[in-house]
Amino acid sequence: MTVELSNKSAYIIPLCPLVASCLTGSFSFFFPKATRSLRRLCAASNIFSLVVALFISFVLIWKQTETHSIQQYLWAWIPRSDFHLKIGFLIDPLTLIMSILVTTVGLPVMVYSDSYMCHDQGYARFYAYLSLFTASMLGLVFSPNMIQIYVFWELVGMCSYLLIGFWFARSSAATACQKAFVTNRIGDFGLLLGLLGIYWITGSFDIYELCDRFIELTSNGVVNPTFATTVILLLFLGPVAKSAQFPLHVWLPDAMEGPTPISALIHAATMVAAGIFLIARIFKLFSTSSTVMSTISWVGGVTTLSGATLALAQKDLKRGLAYSTMSQLGYMVLASGIGAPQSALFHLITHAYSKALLFSGSGSVIHSMEKVVGYSPNKSQNIFFMGGLRKYMPITGITSLLGTLSLCGLPPLACFWSKDQIITESWSNSPYLGLIASGTAGLTSFYTFRIYLLTFEGEFRANQINYMESYNFSPPESVLHSWGGVQLDLLPKQTSNNLTLPDKKQKELLKIANFGPVSTSGSHGTIQSYFGQNLLYPQESNFSMVLPLIILAIPTLFGGLIGIDSVQKGYGLNLLFDWLISILSLSEVHKHFQKLMEILISSIPSLSVSLIGLSISFKVYGHFDKVSDTEVDEKLGGVEVVNGFLVSARNWSLSRGYIDYYYKIYFVQGVTSISKLILHFDQWIIDGFINGAGALNLFSGESIRHAKNGRISQYLFGLIIGTIILLQLVVDLPIPPLP
Repeated sequence: MTVELSNKSAYIIPLCPLVASCLTGSFSFFFPKATRSLRRLCAASNIFSLVVALFISFVLIWKQTETHSIQQYLWAWIPRSDFHLKIGFLIDPLTLIMSILVTTVGLPVMVYSDSYMCHDQGYARFYAYLSLFTASMLGLVFSPNMIQIYVFWELVGMCSYLLIGFWFARSSAATACQKAFVTNRIGDFGLLLGLLGIYWITGSFDIYELCDRFIELTSNGVVNPTFATTVILLLFLGPVAKSAQFPLHVWLPDAMEGPTPISALIHAATMVAAGIFLIARIFKLFSTSSTVMSTISWVGGVTTLSGATLALAQKDLKRGLAYSTMSQLGYMVLASGIGAPQSALFHLITHAYSKALLFSGSGSVIHSMEKVVGYSPNKSQNIFFMGGLRKYMPITGITSLLGTLSLCGLPPLACFWSKDQIITESWSNSPYLGLIASGTAGLTSFYTFRIYLLTFEGEFRANQINYMESYNFSPPESVLHSWGGVQLDLLPKQTSNNLTLPDKKQKELLKIANFGPVSTSGSHGTIQSYFGQNLLYPQESNFSMVLPLIILAIPTLFGGLIGIDSVQKGYGLNLLFDWLISILSLSEVHKHFQKLMEILISSIPSLSVSLIGLSISFKVYGHFDKVSDTEVDEKLGGVEVVNGFLVSARNWSLSRGYIDYYYKIYFVQGVTSISKLILHFDQWIIDGFINGAGALNLFSGESIRHAKNGRISQYLFGLIIGTIILLQLVVDLPIPPLP
């Protein structure tokens, strides 16, 4: 009875952030002046609501490890005889694991947001959106039927629209949220059609009931196989858009226009996680069709590889991490498609903590860079303006290194265990998918370590670039090479007075342009003399931003160890905490240690690929401050064919795979052309007919009005003329012959 009462309290988990969001939003709307003075109280109430939700989630999952039960509590919503629909909440291992994930990631992000958004005028509004976002995701994972899932699915999309466009005064943010909204409408429309098709087949929206009925009907041959496959593919279209799978991934990089805490939440535990969760929730439906499973696996494979290649040469710190998320989501979808949803969920959890840590670290970096280069995303988020930040921001640098090594797949960090499991199962399913998974692991190590090295190692470059700009050099974006260094032939050789620089000064500036050693004291023209004695350097963020980094670093370090045994045994995430409890027994320590050694030995091939990618990245960027553009290409190959390939890869990455370009050419311009054609048809045909009829009536009315002037003499004259004409006609008519 105790377990039943505890499970009944599960409705409090999504209700807490929902109530906090409504109270914060209402208070800020009706009492805006009071909200500004009590803004920290609003933040504290939202944080406390999530603490309560987190506590209840831990209590319920602890009970779940003892009972392993599945329960749902329902209330009648539409109690008609021909259509009966209930709402409520479902409690099973998948629900509680997702609840733990959302709350444990959401809580540090909320604490982090207090400092990150403290100077923003929309502080209270941000917390209202943030709590609503968390409540929507929690409502989604507790939903017992597809209708309820779809409602919260749309709420998650609405919150992402509001938060991506939070700074709506910026045109780029307004465009980004519209792009995310429109792209997700494509997937949501397919999901809606799939829901209607499933109800047409099974007559039910309840998840467990419709899965069992669908399997029974398809196995008995009652349902047309083509129709059933089409319906399931339409259902899969929803996760394709929501989890940024190819080709509907284009909204994810632009979503970086929102505040960084939102990026951490979207990429870790809410928006993109919703698609993976839905695949796991209705996996029985997908597994009924080999065609659907093959489609899912290849969509995931193409996504994971394309996401890794698009991240190779990104200059924007957050955009590079966004493409990394796209690639890792591809791993999860690939694992689901080859029949390993347990591994997909395992990777969802380990990746969530690692990516939340990296995005929070990037926010800490951006927050500090804005104090040096100003509030310009082109500078504060450009990794070529950074460098050497670990010396000035040690906690941010160390925690970001942990997140980077975790994504690289190095043991004993979290992502190693889940990624290695996916790679192993990919090779056992298909050599092509295995090759994609392994190759992507090497690319992931290369670009993630590249981002870390350019951001945290070497020398701080922003002051050097500002010094270049003081001599009217071209903006760094036009001269900085995406692999590293500067294109020397693009550097202008004239000062603002159009006088050629002396050779000595020219060499000094070229050395600065290539980020070589620079003297900070001495004769006129050095950085020190330009900026004076007070050079600007980043500083470590305050405690409320650093504390979430430390908290998120703990599961990034040890999170993978919790779920190893359960996944290896095939239990999925049902017994996630069983292994953690069992290792407390001394008699079990030796057995689990042997298990760990077996996994490490079997993972040597995939680990070798990751180490190769990491080594190449370190070779190229380990001494970036002394590397020119030509030397980078030489380090990467030096052969004309290799250099041509590198240039193509660089252009592919910086041009976002040309996908947005072709979308604009074939879809955006196509829709615009059709709209213009419809506009002209409306103006000249429909409006022309209506306006022509109106003009004809007006002309006829005016003519009659002038003819009817009220003079009797003219009326008599017209009557006489008409009579004469009629008589003339009568006289001229031939007389018919007699019969």
